[in-house]
Amino acid sequence: MDEPRSVVVVGGGLAAAKVAQGLREGAFPGAVTVIGEERELPYARPPLSKGYLTGSQTQAGLGARPPRWYVENDVDLVLGSPVTALDLDRRTVVTGDRTVPFDRLVLATGASPRRLPAAPAGGSVAYLRTIEDAERVRAALRPGNRIALIGGGWIGLEVAAAARSAGCSVVVLEANDRPLQRTLGPEVADVLATLHTTHGVDLWTGISIASVRRVRDDVVVRLGDGTSVRVDLVLVGVGARPNTALAEAAGLEVSNGVVVDEWLRGSHPGVLAAGDVARAYHPRLGRHVRVEHWDNAVEQGLAAARTILGTGGPFDHLPYVFSDQYDVAIEYVGDVGPEGYDDVVLRGDVAGRVFTAFWVRRGSVVAGMHMNDRDAIGPVRAVVAAGRVDLRALRDPRVPLGEIAG
Repeated sequence: MDEPRSVVVVGGGLAAAKVAQGLREGAFPGAVTVIGEERELPYARPPLSKGYLTGSQTQAGLGARPPRWYVENDVDLVLGSPVTALDLDRRTVVTGDRTVPFDRLVLATGASPRRLPAAPAGGSVAYLRTIEDAERVRAALRPGNRIALIGGGWIGLEVAAAARSAGCSVVVLEANDRPLQRTLGPEVADVLATLHTTHGVDLWTGISIASVRRVRDDVVVRLGDGTSVRVDLVLVGVGARPNTALAEAAGLEVSNGVVVDEWLRGSHPGVLAAGDVARAYHPRLGRHVRVEHWDNAVEQGLAAARTILGTGGPFDHLPYVFSDQYDVAIEYVGDVGPEGYDDVVLRGDVAGRVFTAFWVRRGSVVAGMHMNDRDAIGPVRAVVAAGRVDLRALRDPRVPLGEIAG
């Protein structure tokens, strides 16, 4: 293809900011335009369910880049202006009354919370995706308030921890037998369940939601078995859907995200996707994956810039997620995937919540994590990257973890 002279990034989140950063750090001389629907400068979302809720992190600290960086690096930020149309043949983007031409287009439109028909947003029913959402939730985290979390995933558990730390009474309503069961399996999910119940969270599992409605000053959540929970605020955290409407309307290949190859290139020449919206082919995993975590937005944004610059290779960065809950820090690397796992190797003090865990399928390590052992993340990543390691050594606590991947 011809050398690009202009790049338009649709989406105003972290991945979009990293595309711009990667282009300018790679000495791209052309025009760079970032068009975002939100009015805020691009920012990181993980603190919205962690430090921002507890007050330990301010809005100023969320920014992907300082405000002056965009000016100094000649990045045209168009904020508070949703894109309404893409014309891939004419290579133009329409936002408001403005038509912006491009040589390369990066879709970084992110994802939106999955909505429960029984729990429409508004009033005392919240979803968590934006700073505005987080401010609504934070205002309700006052001593004595009653909070219900529908969904026991990463966001639900992090908000539960923040709410308990603020003195709220908390109930987590989870459809599976354990929170985070699909990601961690029962062996490690049980550790997190115990962590929360020990901190006073009322954990209800195997439930379904029949309705959520306002009754005078309360919100009443009625469960499938007829039981009701009466609270001051309901936060729904049951996953996210990729924002693919623009891509679909433009005729791009879409299947649970914008389908891209290992260079993050879409089905139309000159179009790429990065971040939560991208369903990218992963050479190490041998399949397409869509990852909704901070690290992926950072790394794919930079990788998309390298593809545009012609300096990059296939994107094979291992999926990574971190979580802070109470005094517990978790870092998870890899992906168990739809095939699941055959075995879990636990090393360390599981009861004391200082340990590492490795998920194994057909003799190969496919994922690993640590809990409260920050120095272990490097060796954990190395073991997962190696895949086939000496499992006898991995199971032997006398063998230092750092020696196992060679």
